[in-house]
Amino acid sequence: MAEKISLDHIDRFSDLSDAEVSKIAKTGTYITVPADWGLMGEGTSADKAYLLISGEVSVRKDGKEVAQLGPGDIFGEMGIVSKKLRTASVVSLTRLECLHFTRSQITELEESIPAFKAALEASTAERSQPSE
Repeated sequence: MAEKISLDHIDRFSDLSDAEVSKIAKTGTYITVPADWGLMGEGTSADKAYLLISGEVSVRKDGKEVAQLGPGDIFGEMGIVSKKLRTASVVSLTRLECLHFTRSQITELEESIPAFKAALEASTAERSQPSE
């Protein structure tokens, strides 16, 4: 079993109680990912999401980088929230520590922790805005 996972540094969850943050940490599966690893592919089924604890990833659309994400960011949730295929690929730039969530775990957390659902929707809305 992995050491106790701390999500204290994640601003997106600052409005959640300690019990809610603990439930999120316990629901997800702690994983590490090496650098240069493809975590999800554009146009594939949205069946998982990740909460980045440490490290950085590249988000790519049509092979071109459109964003870099770091600790505290959630990725893979857009397809789950919108119930559509993936709109981008995600590749690790560095070694990652993250929490992996299945679609059913995301649904369970959204139903039991309204602020978690709001955090996912906010993340999706932020990245859905056209860049200037």
